[in-house]
Amino acid sequence: MSANIVLQQMGVIVILVAIGIFLFKKDIVDNTASRKLSVIVVDICNPALILASILSGNVKASHKDLLISMGLGAVFYIGLVVMGFLLPFLLGAPKDVRRFFNVMTVYTNVGFIGIPVARAILPEKAILCVIICNIMYALLFYTHGITVLSGGKEKADLRKVLSPGTVMAVISLLVCWFKLTPPPIISSSVSHIGNATVFLSMVLLGVSIARSDILKGFKDFRIWGYIIIRMILLPVAMFFVLRAVGCEGMMVLGFCLMACMPVGNLPLIQSEKMGEDTSLLSAAITVSTIVSMISITVLMIMFTSLLG
Repeated sequence: MSANIVLQQMGVIVILVAIGIFLFKKDIVDNTASRKLSVIVVDICNPALILASILSGNVKASHKDLLISMGLGAVFYIGLVVMGFLLPFLLGAPKDVRRFFNVMTVYTNVGFIGIPVARAILPEKAILCVIICNIMYALLFYTHGITVLSGGKEKADLRKVLSPGTVMAVISLLVCWFKLTPPPIISSSVSHIGNATVFLSMVLLGVSIARSDILKGFKDFRIWGYIIIRMILLPVAMFFVLRAVGCEGMMVLGFCLMACMPVGNLPLIQSEKMGEDTSLLSAAITVSTIVSMISITVLMIMFTSLLG
């Protein structure tokens, strides 16, 4: 994969996001339509895209590759949990918002943005890392994430771990492990549904940016500190560590791309349900998402060049 491909594909994503901003400004996609489309993307299109990538036949992963990916994914998220505890202190965050920086560190947008971006700029065989990260995300958020956000008041909800995305990700791993081949009618249907993901998710991202108070978020120096440490320095460190331990190039790019992702929406949704002040999370999501369009492009070009 060349640097030009990364630049071109991220350019496409910027255009799709701009379409979302335009549609919101013209009141073609309002808040109600956005919420309904989000459900379609998260529960139908994104899961289908994961499975479609496996069924394409381009994900050539041995059992060893799968086991290594699962091991790296587990180490990655264990590291994020530790980092989530430490980063708020490094940023000098007040005690009442440390838990927000904690969950922001661990729960980035590896699904809603991560899946379509990975599909757009990485070879299909790198999607394995995306699948692993989405499974780890779901397993952790409804256990560790809810506990941290509530300050220990909320109990872990294991039932919510079994979301459509998690179920489809597990099915995709099983299909990859056992080399299963479903009937063409199933493969084609899944592929068509999955193909809608990139456009719809990027349009919805544009809608989210258009309705946010961007200037307020850009003035928060702690959010910038978060971006520098979590979205830039961490992926760079991961790249050199993974290369040093001899990981294959596509695996390195896949996990590093996941490390570049902006703040996820799930902590915001959960905080709103608990009646918390979500202004910090909302600002962090907006600013980190906008910055990620540049940082992902630059970092992935750099990583691709270093891999030769």
